[in-house]
Amino acid sequence: MLVLVSVVLLGCCAMCLYRVGKGPSAPDRAVAIDILGIVMVCFAAVLALHTGKDYYMDVGIAWAVLSFIGAIALAKHLEGKGFDE
Repeated sequence: MLVLVSVVLLGCCAMCLYRVGKGPSAPDRAVAIDILGIVMVCFAAVLALHTGKDYYMDVGIAWAVLSFIGAIALAKHLEGKGFDE
């Protein structure tokens, strides 16, 4: 079951990378990068389930926080506002 989930997540990574490369606009690319971050958190959760090591979940949580902050920063940049507004 975990192998099937990993294969599906790899397919999601491929689709996100395609959208990052061929996206028609910057917001489409930003959404694809954000989704890629979510998929990486899912990979960390699957790896934690597979190995039984809980520090993979810590890595996933840290990745999710950094992905959220990056998405907010990129959205403000694409909107044309500064980081202090």
